[in-house]
Amino acid sequence: MTELPPDGPQQAPLDQKPEAYAPSVAERLAFYQRAGGVITPLFTVLLAFLAGGLVVLATGHNPLRTYKAVWEGTGLQWFFQFGHHHIGIPGTSHRVFFWWDTNANGLAAYNLVQTLILTSTLILTGLAVAFAFRCGLFNIGGQGQYISGAIVSVWVGSSWAGMAHGLHVVLALVLAMAAGAFIAAIAGFLKATVGAHEVITTIMLNWVVYWLGSFLFGRGGPLQNPSQGRSVPISNDIVPSAKLPTFWGNSELQALHVGLFIALGALVVFWLLLNRTTLGYQVRAVGFNPEASRYGGINVARNYVYAMAISGAFAGLGGAIDILGWQYRLGVLDIQVSNIGFIGIAVALLGRNTAVGVGFAALLFGALFEGTSTRGLDPSVFPPQLAGNLALIIQALVLLFVGADVLILYMWSLRRRIFPRQEPPPSPQPEVAA
Repeated sequence: MTELPPDGPQQAPLDQKPEAYAPSVAERLAFYQRAGGVITPLFTVLLAFLAGGLVVLATGHNPLRTYKAVWEGTGLQWFFQFGHHHIGIPGTSHRVFFWWDTNANGLAAYNLVQTLILTSTLILTGLAVAFAFRCGLFNIGGQGQYISGAIVSVWVGSSWAGMAHGLHVVLALVLAMAAGAFIAAIAGFLKATVGAHEVITTIMLNWVVYWLGSFLFGRGGPLQNPSQGRSVPISNDIVPSAKLPTFWGNSELQALHVGLFIALGALVVFWLLLNRTTLGYQVRAVGFNPEASRYGGINVARNYVYAMAISGAFAGLGGAIDILGWQYRLGVLDIQVSNIGFIGIAVALLGRNTAVGVGFAALLFGALFEGTSTRGLDPSVFPPQLAGNLALIIQALVLLFVGADVLILYMWSLRRRIFPRQEPPPSPQPEVAA
C-alpha cells in the first residue's frame, strides 16, 4: 500500500490544469462571457425603451399607455389569446392552439402577420451585416444589396409566364441572391486589392443601385410598366408562377408567405457556415486578427471577397422575398423611401452578430415598426403623426446604447485605477537548514 506524502496529495501541474490555480476565477470569467451575450442586449433594449418613454412623457402622453398600445399593435398578444377561441366544428367546444383567422376583425392575428412579414426581411438584412462583421468588415451596403435583389426578382418574376411555379420561384430567388452577392463582392474586391474601405465603397454602391433602379422603373425606363402610362414609374406585376406560396391569412391582405421559413433557414445556414465549415473558421480568424491569419496561411484577401459576397446574397434574398411574397411590383418611390437595409445594421448590432441574436433582434424591430404604424396605433393614445418617429427614436437609442458593454468594461477598469487592489504582504519563507 502506497503511503501519501506528509503534505497530502500532490496537485496536478499548472501546465496540465491551468484552472487549478484559480478555479473560481476561470469559471466566473467563462460565465460572464456567456452571460454578456444575453444581458448586454437586454440592458440595451431596456435603456432604449426607458429613454423613449421619457420622450413620450415630454410630449404630454402617458408612456405606459403608449407602450401598451404599441404592444397591441404588434399582434404578439395573439400568442396569449389563442386559448379563447374554439374549433369551428358544430357540436364541439374544444380549444385549439392555433387560430388562423386573419381578417380585419381578428386584429391581433392580422397585426402579427404583418410583424412576421417584416421580421423575415429584417432577419436577412441583419445577417447581411452580421456575416461581414464576423470577418472584420462593416457592410453599410445592405440597402443597395437588398434593392438589387428586388430589382432582379421583379424582372425575373414578371418574365417567362409559362415557366413552372417551383422553378420560376427558385430561379428568381437564386438570381436575386447572385445580384446582391455581386454588388457586395465589388466592395470586398476593392478592399482586398487596393485597400479601399468597405464603408466608403458600400455607401457609394448604395447610390449606384438607387439611381440604377430609378432609371429602370422611371418614366420611359426599360422596365417600366407600359400599361400604366408613361407617367407612372412602376414595374410590371410579377406573374402568378413566381409568387411565393402563402400559408396564413388572406393573400389580398398581405398573407404570411413561406419567406418566413426561408429567413429562419438562413439563420441556420449562417450558423453552420460560421461554426461548421472551413470557410467560417477562416472568416472568423480574419475577423479576429487579419495579420495573424495571413501569417498562419489564410488568404485574407479572398476571405474579404467571400464574406462580402455571402453578406450580399443574404440581403438580395431579403429583397426577393418581399417582391415575390407580398409586394409583387417595384416602383421608383419604393426604392427611394426604403430603408430596411439600414435597419439591418441595428439588428446585427443588437443581436451581437449571432444567429439567435439576429433572429430576436429582427423580431423586436419588426414588432416595433408594426406596433407604431399609423394603422396599428390607437390615435387616442399617441398621435399617428408621431408614431413613426417614436420607432426611429427607439432604434437610434438602441444604436446609441449598443456599446453599453464597452462602457461598462471601461468603468470597471476605471474603478480599478481609482481604487487599486492592495497586494497582500509576502508570506515569510521557511529557513532551509544547512
